[in-house]
Amino acid sequence: MPRGRYSLHDPHDHTPLGEEHFHCAPGPSGWRYVSQITTPTGDHRGSVDLAVDELGRPIRLELHAASWQVRGAALDGVTWVRTDPTGTHATEGNVRAHAFTGTSPAFLVALTRLLRLTPDSPETRVRLVAFTDPVLAPLTVDQSWALLRSEAHATDNGPLTVDEYQVSTLDTGERHTVHIAGDVVLAAPGIELEALETPPSVFP
Repeated sequence: MPRGRYSLHDPHDHTPLGEEHFHCAPGPSGWRYVSQITTPTGDHRGSVDLAVDELGRPIRLELHAASWQVRGAALDGVTWVRTDPTGTHATEGNVRAHAFTGTSPAFLVALTRLLRLTPDSPETRVRLVAFTDPVLAPLTVDQSWALLRSEAHATDNGPLTVDEYQVSTLDTGERHTVHIAGDVVLAAPGIELEALETPPSVFP
């Protein structure tokens, strides 16, 4: 079960946004990721609990941030309920999308499980519902993903395969790369892996 810590920062001006302390593990029915998010001063800022099935579909998502809460799952696309700080104005949403996304590295790993790209796969277009900070406002985004290369690197625990993805945001034309090993993000815009206690899990 990988356990570690990511640092989060603004991908444009590199302002520190805090840290995400996580643990994750594959199981008989898929993969689960749980994390607590702190501010740069160490205060609690939110949490992520994401479970995907063996095909990579989100079967349960629970996000907390700034007293807001989102619960969601794959249902007729993706469906969610967003609750305000008082709990009196819950709003439901549904979009014909493939999955959820947001600032957590969990979403990047989950999406690669869903897409299962190979280096010779064509660019694959996906529609996602992003929950944006700081109040988890939903936003539909279209992206294109391609696996550029998979390379094995020698480690003390045996070879570690690192996948390099190119991600394009279709409405802005912005492109960036994401490096993932197993179920751990090594680097992505706004995300740096700072500590890892156990090696990444290898998906079958």
